[in-house]
Amino acid sequence: MAKAAKPILDFTVYVAVRLLVGVIQAIPYRAGITLADGLAWLVYQVDRRHRQVAHENLAFAFPDTLGNHVAGGVRRRDAMVRATLRHFCRLVIEMIWLPRLFQVGSWKKHIDLGDNPAPLVRLLLSGRPMLLATGHFGNWEMAGYMLGLLGFKTFAIARVLDNPHLEKFLRRFRQRTGQTILAKKGDFELIQGVLGSGGILATLADQDAGPKGQFVPFFHRPASTHKALALMALEYDTPVVVVGLAKVGEPLRYRLEVEEILEPADFKNEPASVAALTTRYTAALERMIRRHPEQYFWLHRRWKHQPAARKPKKNDSGMVAA
Repeated sequence: MAKAAKPILDFTVYVAVRLLVGVIQAIPYRAGITLADGLAWLVYQVDRRHRQVAHENLAFAFPDTLGNHVAGGVRRRDAMVRATLRHFCRLVIEMIWLPRLFQVGSWKKHIDLGDNPAPLVRLLLSGRPMLLATGHFGNWEMAGYMLGLLGFKTFAIARVLDNPHLEKFLRRFRQRTGQTILAKKGDFELIQGVLGSGGILATLADQDAGPKGQFVPFFHRPASTHKALALMALEYDTPVVVVGLAKVGEPLRYRLEVEEILEPADFKNEPASVAALTTRYTAALERMIRRHPEQYFWLHRRWKHQPAARKPKKNDSGMVAA
């Protein structure tokens, strides 16, 4: 019965989402932002579990200002959770409006290229393969959309949604300007082909990789991180560009932040090159997030897995060594 009901439920959810998208596109942008702020308030009230996850993450990340032991820390942390919810609810509205506002002749109204975009531009025009590493920060969907709009062929790694109707709808949006979406699971040979042919590949580099991931410091706490990005960079001699689009104003105003460009040649001679490269790009992501903490998705369990506790060694007599 459950299996028979799932296709109906999937289609019902899809229809509801399409109706909501239609409504948001029909109302003025400012009204949509007001709607997003109301939705953020509602989510804060009813979604206790994710609210608690955000509180826990922020207390770990900023113990000196948002910790429980700091005067006013809980109050400031709660304000940060609310600001985070507002940012991501507004992000939904922005993504729906993006095709209308973001055109070849108008993108400069919405994107500030930052202080020094030249190194990134040189890489984009060099013909070398490139890995764009970002996180659940700012507006990560806009980067691929913008590059496609400007004529660059890009590829992005994404998880396939469980709802096939929503997956098709979202994929059509993501590929609207020429970006190609590759499945996180199942498209590994295609991913290798992109880098082998000098392509541009974007990926989210801040997802928990489980107990077998590469543990690197993230806000002074071990975070399980996927090794694939570093492995691909080293194998294909691919620069890793740590980049983000930070919200700086309305309507739909973002600034490009190229935090660091990492050359794999600088890590190949290190004894633990994968760990070293993963540590560096994770640290670069952290720096961006520290500048705009309300624009990071603190609601997900980034530190879900921790390194396994080491078992104490025993000597020949079977006693635990001192």
